[in-house]
Parts: sequence; C-alpha cells; structure tokens
Amino acid sequence: MKYTWSSATHVGLVRESNQDSVAPVHDGSTDDVLIAAVADGMGGAAAGDVASRVALAAAIEPTPDEQPDPTARVTAGNEAVLLAEQEDTSRRGMGTTLTLGMFHPDGHVDIGHVGDSRMYLFRDGRLTQVTDDHSFVGELVRAGKLNPTEAMHHPRRNIVTRVLGTPGLVADRIELHLNPGDRVLICSDGLTDMVTRGGIEAILADTDTVTDAAWGLVEAANRAGGVDNTTVVVVDASQ
Repeated sequence: MKYTWSSATHVGLVRESNQDSVAPVHDGSTDDVLIAAVADGMGGAAAGDVASRVALAAAIEPTPDEQPDPTARVTAGNEAVLLAEQEDTSRRGMGTTLTLGMFHPDGHVDIGHVGDSRMYLFRDGRLTQVTDDHSFVGELVRAGKLNPTEAMHHPRRNIVTRVLGTPGLVADRIELHLNPGDRVLICSDGLTDMVTRGGIEAILADTDTVTDAAWGLVEAANRAGGVDNTTVVVVDASQ
C-alpha cells in the first residue's frame, strides 16, 4: 500500500495562538510505515502549546524496533508532558489530546487515541468515525442521550475527560484495515465543532488531492467562524 498525505493547521479567527501540533509537518508519500498524528493542547496559551508539542515529539520519536504498539507511543507522549510540567510549575494542569495512526505497508493502521481529536475513515463516499471522543458530550452521545448535531452545540462540549498529562493514563488502541481508494482524516475539534459531518464528507468527496482536502477542511472551519485552532492530516491509500 502506498500512502499520500497532507497536513494543515491554522490558528483560526479568534484565538491568539495555535496550541495544536501535527505530524507529518510536510506533505509527502511513502510505501513504508507512516506515522500521522494530531495533538490539541490545553492549559493556557503557553502551556497548551508546550503540552501538544512535547507529547507529539515524544510519540513520533524513532525507535530501533519502530515500537509497533501505538499506545506505547501515546504513553511516551504522556510521560513527556508530565516531565515538562515538573520542570516548570507554571505549566501545572496542562494537557493535550493525541490521536496517532501508524500506517503499515500491508494496509493496516494501528491507532493510539486519547481525548476528543478524531480519526475518520472515508470509504466509498461514506464518512465513519473511527475513534471515540473522551469528552462529556461524547459519553452522552454513546449513551443515546444526545445526537451528534446536538453535541456540536452543547455548552459543555469542550470538557475533555481523558488527556495526556495524567499519571497512569490509559489510551485506546484501535485497528483499522484499509482498502485502495480509502481516505483517512485525523483532526482536532476545531474542525468538528465548526463543520458538520455532512460538510466534512462533502469536502473529502469533492477534492481530488490530499492537499486540497486538508486546506479545504481548514478553510471551511474558518468560514464557519474559526473559533478554535483547526488542524488536520488527510491520508490517501493506494496500490
């Protein structure tokens, strides 16, 4: 399987700083292992930026055995956040989401996930959410007490229930098997709070290149108000 990807990030129209981090930073393609991830920091402007940056750097760090378990990479990111907090007490309470996919040449993706950043699969014109939101409204949606549209406008939608920066953190591990022609999206909630599922689906369906898809999603979030940082990675799978 060959993977072609593009990433995009934007501060939005309201925030003064971008607390999101993304990998890879540059567009590209490979028929080897690809690690793609989005982290959305929190805990004040400076601390949120630090949390997402150090977590992502630790999580994607090359290892001799390529560390096949993505939850081990998330754990490394969590330890990096805790260490950064210990080194500067003004950062106390900072945290970050992290959604990371390891895309393997045989077409399977190993996923490590904490928080409310998301991974989606776009296949045959249909968008499916792969990860579960670790958030107050996410739990209500899974319990059938809210539908996804109601969750977008809920006053407590930004309360995240599991983040890096927590001792003893447990990450979700998910496996996904890709077909040629599949498109994968990893994104921060700056996208999903602004653009409906149907809107995301339409952009992924109507764009031929991963670059157009990535920046089209960011631009859609800004057109809708851009109240948060928006960060995305789009990965296409092909033979």
